[in-house]
Formats: sequence, C-alpha cells, structure tokens
Amino acid sequence: MAAVTRCSVSLVRRLLSHHYKRRCVRVFKATGDQPPPAGLSNLYNERLFHTTSAWSGPIMQFKLSDIGEGIMEVVVKEWYVKEGDKVSQFDSICEVQSDKASVTITSRYDGVIRRLHYAADDTALVGKPLVDIETDTGPEVAQEEDVVETPAMSREEHTHQEIKGHKTQATPAVRRLALENNIKLSEVVGTGKDGRILKEDILNFLAKQTGAILPPSPFHETCESQRPKEVQPASLPASLPASLPASLPARPQPVLSSQDVTEPLKGFHRAMMKTMTAALKIPHFGLCDEVDLSRLAALRSDLRGISEARGVKLSYMPFFIKAASLGLLHFPVLNASLDEASQNITYKAAHNIGLAMDTSQGLLVPNVKNVQLLSVFEIARELNRLQVLGSSGQLGTSDLTGGTFTLSNIGSIGGTYAKPVILPPEVAIGALGKIQILPRFDSNGELVKAHILNVSWSADHRVIDGATMCRFSNLWRQYLENPASMVLDMK
Repeated sequence: MAAVTRCSVSLVRRLLSHHYKRRCVRVFKATGDQPPPAGLSNLYNERLFHTTSAWSGPIMQFKLSDIGEGIMEVVVKEWYVKEGDKVSQFDSICEVQSDKASVTITSRYDGVIRRLHYAADDTALVGKPLVDIETDTGPEVAQEEDVVETPAMSREEHTHQEIKGHKTQATPAVRRLALENNIKLSEVVGTGKDGRILKEDILNFLAKQTGAILPPSPFHETCESQRPKEVQPASLPASLPASLPASLPARPQPVLSSQDVTEPLKGFHRAMMKTMTAALKIPHFGLCDEVDLSRLAALRSDLRGISEARGVKLSYMPFFIKAASLGLLHFPVLNASLDEASQNITYKAAHNIGLAMDTSQGLLVPNVKNVQLLSVFEIARELNRLQVLGSSGQLGTSDLTGGTFTLSNIGSIGGTYAKPVILPPEVAIGALGKIQILPRFDSNGELVKAHILNVSWSADHRVIDGATMCRFSNLWRQYLENPASMVLDMK
C-alpha cells in the first residue's frame, strides 16, 4: 500500500512538473527569450509545492462624485494613500478643496490602491476617475458612487457600533479621534443632524472627563489678551539694548526669491476673487461708530467661569452676534438679499450670521445658523465648533454657505476702523476693530477708563438708506453698552 502511495505521489509530481515547465517555456518564447536553464527547471521542481498564485480582483475606477453647489472641479490638497496601500470602506483617501469648502473623500470599497490619477495640487474634474482600486470582491461588484465626507454635513456615514437598535453616525476622522482617546461613541451625545457625532462632541467629552479647557477662540478677547506675550529677559539676545520694550510684536517670516513666480488662482483664493468681483457691482454706503463695552466686559468676566465649566470658551463675539440678531428683528431689510436682476428683494427668515475668519487657507466666512433661536451660550458653543474646524481646514459646505449677514472681526489682528466689502447676495456687513482701554467721561463728568470698540458698517445703498443703517447701529450699540437690556428682547 505504501509503495502504491509513493508511486502515485511521484506520478502526480512528475505530471505537474512537466506541465509547469511547458508553461515556463511558452512564457519565455512569447517574450523572445531562451527557455530557462536546466538548473532553474530543477529549482522550479523543488519549489513547486511551496508557491501559490495570488488571485487578482476587478479594478474599480473610483470617480469623483458631484459634491454639490454646482462645483465641477476641485484641487487635490493631500493624498492619504499611495499606490499599493490597502484600504477599507470609509477609509479616507484624499482631501480636496473646492471654491467653497474642503472635503474628505472616503472609500466605498475594500481593496488595494493601484493608481492615483492626480498628484497633489492638481485639479480634479467631477465625474472623472480619481483613483483605481483593486477590490477584494468578485467581478459582480457593482459600480458605486464614492463617499464625500464633509464635516458637519448631512451626508450619513455610520459606524459599525450598534447602540440601542440604531447605528452611531460619525465620520472616519471622528471615529479615529475617539479610538485614539479610548472613548466609546455610545457614551458621546451627538449634536449634529440626526444625532451625528461631530469632532467637537468628542473634544467636549474629553474636556468634561479631564477638566481641560478647549482651545481659545480666535474671536474677540479683551485688549489685554490681544497684547503680545511678554518676552522673558533671559530669552532676549545679549546684544539688544536695555531700552528696548519688554514686549515684541509677532512678525511674519520674510520671503526672499530670486525670480518672479506665477501660479493660477485656486480654491478659496479663486472663490474670493469671484465674490469680490461681484461685490464691485454693489454701491456701498459706509457708517462708523464707537461702542463702550465697559459693562459688557464686566458681565463677560462674571460668565466666563460658568461657560468654561461647561466646556465652552466665551469671547465677546457671541454677544456681538446676538445683539446683531436682535437688531435685525427690528430692521429685517438688513437681513435680506437682492436677486441678480435687481428686481426682487427676499427677506430672510433665518439669521445666519457669518464670521470672517483668517485661516491658513485664506479668508473664510462660516456662519452660525438661526441665531434668532439661540442663546448667547449656544452661539459660543457653535463658534467653538467653527473655530476647531477652521483651524484644521475641515469647514464643510454647509458651514460656509447660506449666510444672511456678516461681521468681520478684523480687530483680532489689529486696526480700529475698516471699510468692509459686502458679500453678495447679502446687503450689509460690519467690521469690528480692536478693543482698547481709553479715557472717557462718564455721565457725571468724571474721567474713567473705558473699553472702546470701533465698528464700521457697509450697506447696499440700492435697498438700504443711511437712516436705516444708522438706527440699526444705534440699537446694536445700546444692546452692548447695556447688556442687561438684551434680556428683555431675547426669546
């Protein structure tokens, strides 16, 4: 029996070896080379039972889907994968930037990246292949549209964690952040649409667990916080004279170049060019004023500890925004829009107040939705969320669109008065200067220190007259100079 078995095994090996050598000869002949030497044939025979052939799945062309807002092209900002990398469903593939927002493209398939159709900074077209993925499944896999992950958007992307019969909604980036900090998503309350867990929900959860305070908001702080941090004497070079001031302003690094550089306008810079070109058609009317924030400074000082205990940084901006919303209730024409033909004016029901934000990507104007329905604390929490997303370049399209009125916080950088430019189709905008402690006379004629804010308004003179803009500014100033009066009109 053993002899028969050995004979059978020997016969099988001989037949397989002969078949394998015939295949090798055909391959070499097809390429115009000589058949493998006898020594190699013996090597093939020895390794015959140790080699396996890998099965290759179908290669799917991963096309860039329509990300809305009529966008037809985007700039590839960064690739998160390279050729040969393995990816799973919902893994981030790349980040792209349109004229309106930055979005993250995530995979629909499990497989291996075989080709990247674009390099970083290339312009990708909607509907064209973005990346080729060799899938792990059979050829019957149907073509599916790629997933666009837009932070704070309504596009649903679910985790695989079941909670009380339904799935937790969170993007891959949020899931990774939770995993890195050993946080169970089931313990986090989502504040996004339909209970979606956002990045700031994770940060707020961490702050409550550790007692930490969220990163400071870039919006208005007191004039003391706007001053440059003092440089310790030990850090000053010995060559500096003793008469130099102790505080040195932050200065940008100089850029030296031996030749001119020409590059196309892309992303947000291109969007700003289009918006400002459209703004040239608007006849601007300007108005400037100053506001005494001394009472508001005292009120904010009392409320900061309470707000921070809840995990929210409280700046002046929530008060400015709420006061503007209360003023818009009395002057709805400032919360309106004019159509392109200048034939119809639409009075907006929602007060979506935008904040001009200076980011590494350039000027962005996200907006706080439905301010008329929010408390000052809720506005502060939303500003914290926008600040986190803005600093990381993850503001979504919904954050950057739909604005009805805008405040520009130029004072966080410097300056007192400005000439803000209206963002079409809006009809009004305000620019806020830095807060300064200046001498002023009180109602008794006594010289006192006052927290003074300078504000500059611009309005579309086609629909807003000077008297209306002035009355709105007076009401906004009254709310801020006597913040207790805001309580009477809050809903």
